[in-house]
Amino acid sequence: MIQGIIAVEPTLSNVIDLLETEGYEVVSLDQSSFDAVDAIIVSGADINLLNMQDTVTDVPVISAAGKTAAEILDELDRL
Repeated sequence: MIQGIIAVEPTLSNVIDLLETEGYEVVSLDQSSFDAVDAIIVSGADINLLNMQDTVTDVPVISAAGKTAAEILDELDRL
C-alpha cells in the first residue's frame, strides 16, 4: 500500500530505505516536480532549496538535519 509520494534528496539513503519499507513511494528531489509529491525531505545542509530563493510550495518540507530516519518517518506520519 502506497502511503504517498515523497521527494527525498539522494544523499539521504537511510531515509529512502526506511520510507520504501514503510510503503511510501520515493522519488529523487532533483528529478521531481514539487506539485507531484506529498512531501519533501531535505538534508538541511542547504537552507536555500535548489538555489531558488522564490520557491513557493504548499507541500510540507521536512529538514533531516540532526534527525534519525525513524524521527523523520514519525514527523511524516503526523502530517
